[in-house]
Amino acid sequence: MELLIRRQSSMRRAVIAALSTLAMAVMACSAAGAADAQSAQPAQWVQKKINFVYMGFTSHYSCDGLRDDVRTILLELGARKEGLDVHEIGCTQFEGVPEPNPGVAGTFYVLEPVSQDQAASSPSTIVPAHWETVDVRLSRSVRVQAGHCELIEQVKQRILPLFNTRNVQYQSNCIPHEFTIPGAVLKAEVLRPDAAGAKHVAEAN
Repeated sequence: MELLIRRQSSMRRAVIAALSTLAMAVMACSAAGAADAQSAQPAQWVQKKINFVYMGFTSHYSCDGLRDDVRTILLELGARKEGLDVHEIGCTQFEGVPEPNPGVAGTFYVLEPVSQDQAASSPSTIVPAHWETVDVRLSRSVRVQAGHCELIEQVKQRILPLFNTRNVQYQSNCIPHEFTIPGAVLKAEVLRPDAAGAKHVAEAN
């Protein structure tokens, strides 16, 4: 009899533990669903123009090098790959040779949030999107990334405002003619298309 009581008690504890685990899983799914719903944002593509001249004391770039780095940053911040045009301006040196003040110009498309009423009135131009946190980096190496300190500073000042962002986190310890770690750190939430929105763009192009 005592053995039977122990077995029943053990079974009750197992059932209670299983129900508790199930309840926690349901709560987690509900929280995730609420977070997804909160982050969902209807948006539309809007063209932007860039005219950017880099001026730095510590790190120097060739025109083609700056073009490639700016292109990478634009894509990280949510620029659409289709229709992205970035080209060099004001170049005087050969390809690959650092310029005193290299520059780039061009056009690209970014997502701009719209209200639910706007989305309902022009559904054909609406792109399902979500907010996503990005860490603006040009290298995984801490030392190499620190070398881009002045560039990240100028991106924060003159390129980031071209995008719709929120919760921007920025810090910098750039010192002219000195190499400092971690350099400039720039993080922000940016709008990115959902899978359906990205597929729609690919089919349209």
